[in-house]
Amino acid sequence: MDRKRPTFEALAYYDEDGSNNPELLDKVKAELARERKKLGQRVAVDNDPRIPPKFPLFANNPLLAAELQRIESDVKVSGIDTKRFQLPPPLRGDDASMEEWEAALKNARAQLEYQRMRTANGALMQQYGANAWRVYNYRLEVVGKSLDRAIEEMNDKVTEVNRARKNEQTAVGKQLTALEQKWTELISSVLQIEIANATLEVEIQTLGQREAELEQMLSQ
Repeated sequence: MDRKRPTFEALAYYDEDGSNNPELLDKVKAELARERKKLGQRVAVDNDPRIPPKFPLFANNPLLAAELQRIESDVKVSGIDTKRFQLPPPLRGDDASMEEWEAALKNARAQLEYQRMRTANGALMQQYGANAWRVYNYRLEVVGKSLDRAIEEMNDKVTEVNRARKNEQTAVGKQLTALEQKWTELISSVLQIEIANATLEVEIQTLGQREAELEQMLSQ
């Protein structure tokens, strides 16, 4: 059974000791890193159990996944292979075999069909391309506006969460300040009592010695 990993929360809106004392902040960070290692957690922000796991992009599309990996690796795109668009004659010229001439003729017919398809696509693009691009751009604008609204809503939620955290931490901070002052007063009272006890013990010892001296004088 998996045990729930503990989370770390800080009173960032209340605790100002770190900003006022950089050396203390470094010690606290080192201590947190040591605790995370002890608990089996990596010292990384993305390892927080409250953050959902990474979502694999293009898991069902290996071509897009490979392209994304190429972009992330900063690998340049290789140039277009133009050999398939050329019409090379047989290498041996007039001495070529029948098979070589048939392969060259097959390639020429494929290039001719490609040119026909290119001409047809050009005509279709000229007739319908402008409207298709307008519709596509309109859809992109709709998607863009939808994403902008989603981002704005998410930013509002983040602001609300930060505001709630600030209010909660400010309220808790006041309680912590009051408890810290009370603790300081109690410690001070305990120290005063200990000092008073030590003083009384010294006085008692002094009186005991004086009593012993007086008893000795009276016995003589």
